[in-house]
Amino acid sequence: QVQLVESGGGLVQAGGSLRLACVASGRTFSRYDMGWFRQAPGKEREFVGGISWSGGSTYYADSVKGRFTISRDNAKNTLYLQMNSLKPEDTAVYYCATTTSAFSTNPAAYIYWGQGTQVTVSS
Repeated sequence: QVQLVESGGGLVQAGGSLRLACVASGRTFSRYDMGWFRQAPGKEREFVGGISWSGGSTYYADSVKGRFTISRDNAKNTLYLQMNSLKPEDTAVYYCATTTSAFSTNPAAYIYWGQGTQVTVSS
């Protein structure tokens, strides 16, 4: 089993940046492809982006492409989401999750989830 804990959320003005981290427990972190999702109030959980187990490949939703960057440090069991040029529509709770289906945009394909971290972007 893998436990995931996100951090780094907060309140930021439009145009600003935040860096989220997701720390995983257990020795199997490096075996999993990983994804970031977000969920705004009253909306469905939305795929943000994903990264392969090695970190060699990434994939992003069109809404964040060119602004967000996913990376990972398997030695530290940590996944990152660098968010730049933030917009008010990026406001949501952000979740990290593990999958064996690389770059699936379907939440049902993800096995373990963190508790989420709130990101609020003011206009």
